[in-house]
Amino acid sequence: MGVTRRGVMQGLGAGLMSAALPRGLFGQMGEGAAATKRIPVGERKFRSAAVEAYIEETVGRIGDKELAGLFANCYPNTLDTTVQPGTFEGKPDTAVLTGDIAAMWLRDSSAQVWPYLPLARRDKALRELLEGVIRRQARCLLIDPYANAFMADLNAPPLAWSRTDKTEMKQGVGERKYELDSLCYPIRLAHGYWKQTGDTAPFDARWKAAMTLVVKTMRVQQRKDGPGPYSFERESMQSTEMLPNAGMGNPVKPVGLIASGFRPSDDACIFPFLVPSNLFAVTSLRQLAEMAHGVLNDGALAAEAASLADEVSRALGEYAIAHTAEGTIWAYEVDGFGSQSLMDDANVPSLLGLPYLGASPDKALYARTRAFCWSGRNPWFFKGTAGEGIGGPHVGMDMIWPMSQMVWALTSESDAEIGRALTMLKGASAGSGFMHESYFKDDAKKFTRPWFAWANTLFGELVGRVAVERPRLVAG
Repeated sequence: MGVTRRGVMQGLGAGLMSAALPRGLFGQMGEGAAATKRIPVGERKFRSAAVEAYIEETVGRIGDKELAGLFANCYPNTLDTTVQPGTFEGKPDTAVLTGDIAAMWLRDSSAQVWPYLPLARRDKALRELLEGVIRRQARCLLIDPYANAFMADLNAPPLAWSRTDKTEMKQGVGERKYELDSLCYPIRLAHGYWKQTGDTAPFDARWKAAMTLVVKTMRVQQRKDGPGPYSFERESMQSTEMLPNAGMGNPVKPVGLIASGFRPSDDACIFPFLVPSNLFAVTSLRQLAEMAHGVLNDGALAAEAASLADEVSRALGEYAIAHTAEGTIWAYEVDGFGSQSLMDDANVPSLLGLPYLGASPDKALYARTRAFCWSGRNPWFFKGTAGEGIGGPHVGMDMIWPMSQMVWALTSESDAEIGRALTMLKGASAGSGFMHESYFKDDAKKFTRPWFAWANTLFGELVGRVAVERPRLVAG
């Protein structure tokens, strides 16, 4: 069996993949978490005056020096180390790597640049960089709407672990795991960019074609006319790396929900109707309908997106709610036949993260689901001497993902919960000055992925928000 993404991630400790890290990423590690760990200015991939001003302003609001240092390191990490700005056909074109893997995930790239949107209006260079991400994502979707990851150089061969996969690989694709959320995140980013900047430049004929294909793909994956064209098989000792049933996934009853082959963790779904991704799809489709009306002047696309959103929403209410001793909650996965999986995974979209994505239509139902997710009733919730939080099959038992702690705080209205999350996140850094993918529940120094830009930027988003909305929690 060759190298896989899972195999790359499962080494533990501060030395994990150190050879792949940009020089200086862990510079000054011995000087304490408050010391800067950013790479030297001359080696940064992109510099935004607005971002630098925001960092200075936010650090000035934070009395907790350790937290301030972590924020200053993490918030700009995507811009410092992962973006590759350029042009294509005379327009901005930006690839965004995940960090330690030389490929661009549609999900990760959208999430990585999301916290910079509020600053784009007053920084032309940043705005053009973000426009480039939207344009690159449209190109990628048109290459293959079933792929989750694409090479930064679209002429490069796929990622090493994908080269023997039994699926229809196309030029430019890095990995071809069909994930419903990968169709949603580019809509979220485009809609957020439009709302924050008012700029409609990225939303040209290519973007319209990509969005039309997104809706068409979602329709196909409702599987009303059979399983559709997508299948995926991989030689692996990990069952989560492949789809059963000759690569088609487990059967579903076509009830209006949209199937997904894989979860946001890149792990195979057990039951293909992944509930948090379907809830996210409802929100994204309604955002697309708004843009189809307000930007594209395309009533037909708007009507199709809105109609699909309404159908999925109705089906969620009928098939995706589970009955427990503590009341009804959202299931994690269902198949339309009555089978349900009760759990949550750290990767977003998650059940815990629904309000963060604007995808929680029922507050009471979410509150009960949230209590389930952050408890021992969730089989992937872990609690130890180094912290508590949600993990998932991707890394395995007893490994807490800091991302879950960030999402717990971002979706909380409790000072106590947010303060607890910030304390755990400081410990999760293990003195590195950055966030990681996961860490062992009893020892934060045993961690995966020291260079994981999504977690870093999400942490920056959280701390920046708390510094403004709840300054008492960062006073030190």
